[in-house]
Amino acid sequence: MKTGNLEGMSYESLREMARRRLPKGIFEYIDRGAEDETALAYNRRCFQRIRMRPKILVDVSVRTPEIELFGRKQALPLLVSPTAATGLVRHKGEIDLARAAAKANIPFCAATEAITAFEEVVAATKGNIWFQLYFWKDRRLSYGLVDRAREAGIDTLLVTVDTAVLPKREYNLRNGYDVPLRPSLRNLCDVATHPRWFVDVLLRYLLKGGMPRHGNYPEVYRRPVTGGKIADEINLDATVAWADIAELRRYWKGRLVIKGILRVEDALTAAAHGVDGVIVSNHGGRNFDSAVAPAEVLPEIAEKVGERLVILADSGIRRGSDVVKLLALGAKAVLVGRAFIYGTAVGGEAGAADAINMLGDEIDRTMAFLGCRSVQEIGPDLLWQR
Repeated sequence: MKTGNLEGMSYESLREMARRRLPKGIFEYIDRGAEDETALAYNRRCFQRIRMRPKILVDVSVRTPEIELFGRKQALPLLVSPTAATGLVRHKGEIDLARAAAKANIPFCAATEAITAFEEVVAATKGNIWFQLYFWKDRRLSYGLVDRAREAGIDTLLVTVDTAVLPKREYNLRNGYDVPLRPSLRNLCDVATHPRWFVDVLLRYLLKGGMPRHGNYPEVYRRPVTGGKIADEINLDATVAWADIAELRRYWKGRLVIKGILRVEDALTAAAHGVDGVIVSNHGGRNFDSAVAPAEVLPEIAEKVGERLVILADSGIRRGSDVVKLLALGAKAVLVGRAFIYGTAVGGEAGAADAINMLGDEIDRTMAFLGCRSVQEIGPDLLWQR
């Protein structure tokens, strides 16, 4: 899929190519939001409302989007967000996307619910790999994941804290993309009408070991994605509280980042617990449909705790200008999910690289228009506030 023509590529073009390639159930799992999907649309409206004031007559012939994050230089102010379905849009899709991220010199965060075990991802690339953790009901099993991450050489742990219960996504039930996947005549017909995906993805899994499984689960719980009900021990735990973060902070000596912050007081509490960074996020509009948009609360959080924590952000990114807006609002870097999954679905590693380069190109153009030669020059003075 490597096109070499980034000017002809956009988020929407990648999305449309992925929509045609993927079974409806998998595509909608990635693409859509929760309940009435108002948070999904609201994220976009907030970006559209943010207008910027360019500086003119600035020599921007030499500019760089390079940043330093947690002491490491990287080429772009981007990270690959942890996503559960990457291994279902492409055979071993996590490895394809991680390799593209490594070549682009940006971090890749492996998800708890991934199909490919993060040890495989680490072994397949020399990139900067993070690991995303959900707290399970059996804490011993969660800490088993933490131990595995340490043994794999991972030094940054990202804990997602905004999912006390499973979100309500009725379309997943209709499509049979529940947890676990539920085979039905409807989704079997869906797969049959996408033969390329069946051959390139599902058949390859079947020939090389059977139906896809959640590779990061403990071996005894590593059932096919179409298997029986998820064991209670590895279900989400609604009792998770700050005491769990304190205990994890004592146990994990690497960098600790919390994802799902939307309140200043929570960011302050995270700092008090020794957390290294927070991600201002509403889960891409996929969880709580009435949540505020990160762009609305990011400035206050950055102002109050930006000197104590690394502030990251995500949700609703479609353009490089969206990334720059979040940087101007106070984020140090931005996590992207859907755009990179679409690229991976369409072209594997090459498609993922195209998606990363596309956003990088748009970030560079936005900086030029704004009169910014470096990310350090992107600040709130560029924002237009009525």
